[in-house]
Amino acid sequence: MTEQPETYSDQILEFTLPARSARGRVVRLDNVVDEVLSAHSYPAPITHLLGEALVLAALIGSLLKTEGAQMTMQAQTEEGAVRLLVCDYRAGELRGFVDFDEARLADLGANPTLFALFGKGYLAITFEPGTGQRYQGIVPLEGDSLAEACETYFVQSEQIPTMLRLGLQTSAKGTIAAGMLIQHLPEGEVGRERLHVRLDHPDWEHIAVLGSTLGHEELTASELSMEAIVWRLFHEEDEIRVRPAVALSRGCRCSIDHYGTVISRFPEDDRTAMRNDAGKIVVDCEFCSKAFELTI
Repeated sequence: MTEQPETYSDQILEFTLPARSARGRVVRLDNVVDEVLSAHSYPAPITHLLGEALVLAALIGSLLKTEGAQMTMQAQTEEGAVRLLVCDYRAGELRGFVDFDEARLADLGANPTLFALFGKGYLAITFEPGTGQRYQGIVPLEGDSLAEACETYFVQSEQIPTMLRLGLQTSAKGTIAAGMLIQHLPEGEVGRERLHVRLDHPDWEHIAVLGSTLGHEELTASELSMEAIVWRLFHEEDEIRVRPAVALSRGCRCSIDHYGTVISRFPEDDRTAMRNDAGKIVVDCEFCSKAFELTI
């Protein structure tokens, strides 16, 4: 590894294992996840769900490299306690919220399963590269966690063997949410058929076995640097390349000017219908739980 300051929280660390044709990310959220969660009074199961979703958004969104690129992850259903989960990532900024039915959630108990939360829902992952065509993949919300649904997305939509490990810890001090992503990008990956039917590739099997030993306690241990996590897992490899960490922040992009620009595109008759008795148009932002009054 190259000499550089160690990385602990609210950052994402990128690494590659050249001899194994593998790449990875490690992320740990501390203040960022607390800032996002503070916008609403979420009960414990929703806190856990949104915390994991924010970690996944950082891990997956950071795969995009072009300026202005954005990744949006959306889980939706019409039959579960959770009606809608949305998270997105853009240039190190994270935001997210959950819309849920309080009464139905209360009936599920303290630790509801993913199926109990969503029923027969789906997960949509949308990439907007900034330049080039927007593309989206949709997979069923199956498995025990959002992480498993995302692994299915990469195998089915991207044909990339992927492992995701997540951990979340909540205490009186706040919430720590962390995770690791590892992917196999085999020889000839660019311009050739991906190895979507070769999950038994020996290099991938080796990396996957090592990655599976990472526990929740290590991921969320605030005193353990992310470089140390990577080193513990892969120190026997020929080479580990680590890039400088990228800082993460809560990034709700709402503002009076933004909403004013959006609303100004509507015809005057539509804007008249939007106005309240005081003649103002009120726009609610679910991400930051604020109301914006417009007078246009």
